[in-house]
Amino acid sequence: MIHQYQLNGYNIVLDTCSGAIHVVDEVAYDLIAGYKNEPEEDLIRRVCEKYKDRSDVTEAEVRQCLEDVKGLEAAGKLYSPDTFADLAGQFKGKRENVIKAMCLHVAHTCNLNCSYCFASQGKYHGERALMSLEVGKRALDFLIENSGTRRNLEVDFFGGEPLMNWDVVKQLVAYARQREKECGKNFRFTLTTNGMLIDDDVIDFANREMNNVVLSLDGRKEIHDRLRVDYAGNGSYDRIVPKFQEFVRRRGDKEYYMRGTFTHANPDFTKDVFHMADLGFDRLSMEPVVCAPDDPAALTDEDIQVVLKEYEKLAIEMIERKKAGKPFVFYHYMLDLTGGPCIYKRLSGCGSGTEYVAVTPWGDLYPCHQFVGEEAYKLGDIWQGVTNEAVREEFRGCNAYSRPECRDCWARLYCSGGCAANAYHATGSIGGVYKQGCELFKKRIECAIMMQIAQGEL
Repeated sequence: MIHQYQLNGYNIVLDTCSGAIHVVDEVAYDLIAGYKNEPEEDLIRRVCEKYKDRSDVTEAEVRQCLEDVKGLEAAGKLYSPDTFADLAGQFKGKRENVIKAMCLHVAHTCNLNCSYCFASQGKYHGERALMSLEVGKRALDFLIENSGTRRNLEVDFFGGEPLMNWDVVKQLVAYARQREKECGKNFRFTLTTNGMLIDDDVIDFANREMNNVVLSLDGRKEIHDRLRVDYAGNGSYDRIVPKFQEFVRRRGDKEYYMRGTFTHANPDFTKDVFHMADLGFDRLSMEPVVCAPDDPAALTDEDIQVVLKEYEKLAIEMIERKKAGKPFVFYHYMLDLTGGPCIYKRLSGCGSGTEYVAVTPWGDLYPCHQFVGEEAYKLGDIWQGVTNEAVREEFRGCNAYSRPECRDCWARLYCSGGCAANAYHATGSIGGVYKQGCELFKKRIECAIMMQIAQGEL
């Protein structure tokens, strides 16, 4: 399978299964498009007729170009066969039950009242709660006990708003540092925060102990303050932006991300990305809202068409800003086309429900943070372990080939079948397909590839 597209003046051909990417002229682009669908002489005749007014396109050159196409096919760089389909079920199906990452819900409460919040303002459709130190310690022990021979373990302090339980976060980090020495493990921590409670202690501790920090900002003040408000209805932009700027200034070269959400109010989200870049933030992410179709924040079909163009606009502007010496990273355009994820990750995805779990304040286990509160998807708890094997097996079956719609999709080895949570919330099944998400993902991949071509990285 191949995928052809034209973007920013480039004619791009992607060979799905080999991963080979070709930048070609118009003649080669047309020949490749018709190569498998037309008799050879008909194809040559059609292409010659199309370019008959161009003196630089002769029949001999068209024939030579077609021979080059055949050579790429013979080399396994065009129309390469799919050798992965039979492996998809084997990888997840045969792997041991090893957990390597945990989303630790230290606070099911929040000091903001964002109407689009998938976590129901931090409560996850349940009661407000803070995780106790004892539950947190047991969660970390559970991760160690179920991590097999893996040395590096990932823990994300999450909420709600985790800074509302900051003392417990600090104590859990200290406990993990003690345990990692005893067990030969290495904990890597992430903190996700809305910024309202950031102070010098948070900045200093997080910059010392957190491998990554995710800071929530939706962009322009009028956009951010439209939905990210406190319980009195006041916007949070003016209170958090100076704190974020100081946080990032003192963080140096350690990892962080500004993470925003765009909704029906701002399908022109590139204005928000550029705004954050102009504020001095250079590692950015903007995610489309995922909510019920009748939610006022939901993206409409018309919005999606705007967003697709915005992704192209973003990619082109990022190229220009890099030339001007003002580069920034956009999370969804980070695409390693040389080393990249191993074939296991390409086929099986994020590992939710198998290698990755979320833990509630009272110790219940769920496949990931977006399933917390969905009782049908409760896996077990941190004392008894995974007792709902049926759910784990359901997640083990998710891969790039498990959905009929994915089998013939050119992007399947980049998205690994997509997000199970988004599929569930869009269709009621983790085996479903979130069609809007698919459209946006494929456009992001197209843009990411084009950027690497434009910047001479391919």
